[in-house]
Amino acid sequence: MNAALHAELVKLRRSRLPWITLLALTVGVAAGGLFMFISLHPDTARDLGLLGAKAQLATLEPTWDSYLALLAQIAAVGGTGIFGMIMVWMFGREFAEHTAKDLLALPTSRIAIVAAKFATAAGWCLALTGYLIIAGIGIGVWLGIPGPASGYILVAGVLRIVVTAVLTIALTTVFGCAASIGRGYLPAIGVLFGALFAAQIVAALGYGPWFPFSVPALHAGITGPGQPTPTLTGYLSVLAVAAVSVVATVVWWQRADHTR
Repeated sequence: MNAALHAELVKLRRSRLPWITLLALTVGVAAGGLFMFISLHPDTARDLGLLGAKAQLATLEPTWDSYLALLAQIAAVGGTGIFGMIMVWMFGREFAEHTAKDLLALPTSRIAIVAAKFATAAGWCLALTGYLIIAGIGIGVWLGIPGPASGYILVAGVLRIVVTAVLTIALTTVFGCAASIGRGYLPAIGVLFGALFAAQIVAALGYGPWFPFSVPALHAGITGPGQPTPTLTGYLSVLAVAAVSVVATVVWWQRADHTR
């Protein structure tokens, strides 16, 4: 397991993926800071035209609680795409670069290989979440958001971001499974876009609290205060999706014909 984990970490470090995902998340954090700046300065928002109007329509209040909720929403919506692509790359690259057979020829169990891939992907996603929190709070302090930047509000806000990110990471295991069964990037990317689309549709129909791919965004408070939140069934469905995806991936790697 240690050898497989080290190999996956080396692959990740030598790729462009860490920098690409870091840049993508930086754009998200910067966008969140921009919306908060507009909320703090409505006169400037009017001067910005369409962007200012959109920021005001989002009813973003210039408070730390509202700002941290926005960061959690970035972790949910943006995280599905960014974290999902990490998981797709982690598994899909072996088939796109035709290295799967060479990987399986090593004296390492297939379970260890799959576990190392999931662990490496999840670890980098958690590191990006830490960056989101630190950069986001730094921007909030720099903007001078009114109210306390410490205490209960900060702890509760950070905890919401972390839980949202963990829920999102758990769901991305589906994309690793899809990349394995589909033997490449494209099938998994299709599943990723399908999940994003389904989450929006199901939430709009009012069934979001029970649908796993809608749970992270609802937990982050994307629908606003006083709106429906995920049910216990919704949270359990996220765990079920993650468990089934991991088991299915392990079983596929053990039983599939890798000579093709």
